[in-house]
Formats: sequence, structure tokens, C-alpha cells
Amino acid sequence: MIPIRDNVPRVHPPISVLVIIALNAIAFLYTRSLQGNEFFNFMHLFGVVPARFLSPEWATWAGYPDSTLPMLSYMFLHSGWLHVIMNMWMLWIFGDNIEDVTGHVGLLAFYVICGLTAVSVQILTEPGSTTSIIGASGAVAGIMGAYMVLYPHGQVLTLVPVFIIPLFFRFPAILFLAAWLLVQLVSGVVEAAGKTQSVAWWAHIGGFFAGMVLIRFFQRKDRCYYCYNPETKDYEELPKD
Repeated sequence: MIPIRDNVPRVHPPISVLVIIALNAIAFLYTRSLQGNEFFNFMHLFGVVPARFLSPEWATWAGYPDSTLPMLSYMFLHSGWLHVIMNMWMLWIFGDNIEDVTGHVGLLAFYVICGLTAVSVQILTEPGSTTSIIGASGAVAGIMGAYMVLYPHGQVLTLVPVFIIPLFFRFPAILFLAAWLLVQLVSGVVEAAGKTQSVAWWAHIGGFFAGMVLIRFFQRKDRCYYCYNPETKDYEELPKD
């Protein structure tokens, strides 16, 4: 399922969302210029390798420098075009409404903390892994978790390709995001049972739940224009499109 747009109105310009997208685009274009071992070494140097942080003796033997920078830089690196495009598209769809609520600086802090939480969860699930974790998925998952809390009443126009036929459906945001989370959970359990992980599923899951919890600390009440209010169990009526 590919989200096309949601129907929650944007109130303020998504400056921080655009900054994050621009940084990811710059980093991606730079890594496209790297070849062979150069690309591999860069991803291992600036991506997060769990064993590097939990097995310091091995990290020293392998030649990794003593640095925590990868905990931040990993979320701006991607393995390919589809990887970066899908992450940035999901951020664009859901991130503007979160920025409305947190403010520009708040969105940046929220995004980074969700990304840090996401990779920490992944490290704990695969502490001995020597595979580099890269991608904005965990941080973006935090944005999606926050959206689920604040805008469960929203609607997401979604492309569902059936063979070669593109079908479009309008799903409640809470249903779309719950389905996305379920896919991550099932995939994480299945790959863990098979002792292999090609995707950092638990980073997605950790980031999503981090976003659900942390958004209550970042939201500004005076900017929550269309948010669901758990106290009154009511919200502003959204425009139909």
C-alpha cells in the first residue's frame, strides 16, 4: 500500500520536513558517487553496526574509530533509490501535520530522538550483528506513530496495486497505520525466527512506539488545530475532498 495524500490540512509551512528531506537527498547523492569498497566502508563507518557498540574489543580489532556519530548519521543514509524515495515520501505525507503541532525546532528534536530510539531497539534485538543499519525508516516511523495518536480520524488516499491495475482506496488513518505496524511486527518475528534480518524491522517498530509516546511531550496545545482530544473524545471536523 502506497499513501498518496492525507486529508488533514497543513497550517504552517513544513520547513523542518523540507530540511530533513534535503539533507537525506544530499547524503544519498553523495553516496551514489562512491564505488565498490568505498561505498561499503562509508556505510559501515557512518551506519550503525551493533557489534561495534556492544563488542568494543571486536570493534577495535575491526578498525572502527571510537565515535557515537553513526547513531545520528545512520538515519540520513540509504541503500538505493526506492529506499530513500519511500522514506522521504512517507515523511512528506505525515510529517507536515506533526510539524504543525511541534513547531519547526520541536519537529527536528522529535525526529532525531525517535531515530535514536529506533536504532537502539534494533541493536538490542541483534547485539552481535556486524551488518550496518542505515535509513530514515525508524525516525519516519516515529512520525507515523505520532500521526496515529494525533489524527486517528484522518483519511489516507492509498494506492493498492493489484497485478498491473492501480486501485485507489481511502482508508482511515488509524487503519492504514495499524496495518503498516502489523506488517512490521509479523516481518520482524518471522525474520527473527529464521535467524536472519535483511531489514531493520525492530527499528521501525521501536520508532513507531517511541513516536506514539513522545509526541505528548512535544505537542504544543496552542498549535494542535485538528488533533484528537482524548479528554473530550472529540476533534475538529476535517474537510472532505
